[in-house]
Amino acid sequence: MSNADNPSPTGGDATESITVYSDYVCPFCYLGRQSLAEYRETRDEPLAVDWHPFDLRAGKRNPDGTIDHEVDDGKGDDYYAQARENVRRLQEQYGVDLAQEIATDVDSLPAQLVSVRVKETAPEAWPAFDDAVFAALWRDGRDIGDRDVLVDLASDVEGLDADVVDAALGDEDLRERVTELFDAARQRGITGVPTFAFDGHAARGAVPPEQLERLVEGA
Repeated sequence: MSNADNPSPTGGDATESITVYSDYVCPFCYLGRQSLAEYRETRDEPLAVDWHPFDLRAGKRNPDGTIDHEVDDGKGDDYYAQARENVRRLQEQYGVDLAQEIATDVDSLPAQLVSVRVKETAPEAWPAFDDAVFAALWRDGRDIGDRDVLVDLASDVEGLDADVVDAALGDEDLRERVTELFDAARQRGITGVPTFAFDGHAARGAVPPEQLERLVEGA
């Protein structure tokens, strides 16, 4: 199940909106989207999704935007072993197959730059592009930090021109704005993803659909 399966992914006629902070390289963000899709399918009324980017690699990112993989972020073998175990558990819970359990070598910044550009310039096409990026990494094992991969994804989305990729990657103003969005998320107290927020309340992690229902309908 994916966001693209929902008939109104960004809201369309929706009067309510859930805010989602996520980073494409986070497997729990992908799994959390499966949970959100399940919950949205149970609703009588559409629920819009307001995506905000988050940079899990911020602590390793150089001033030029590249990643220094030698920086110690405090996540050792035990952390990743537990993460893999949790991913396997949630895979089974949500009935999805992943090409990989973690993606530590992939940089999502290029994908996030393009995604923000698409959201701003072609919002009706954004849900399908967003879904395609997640699927490319987690279902197909592709490198979403690669320009050619992003071009392929954009080319396959109705309503998008593949030129959006180079336009986004070459836009320094956009890069600065996306960095500001990363900073803004942390200033709002977002320390991990996925984080789902609604009406002043939040849930963090790939929580089950029932918890998202309580977050939205119990607010």
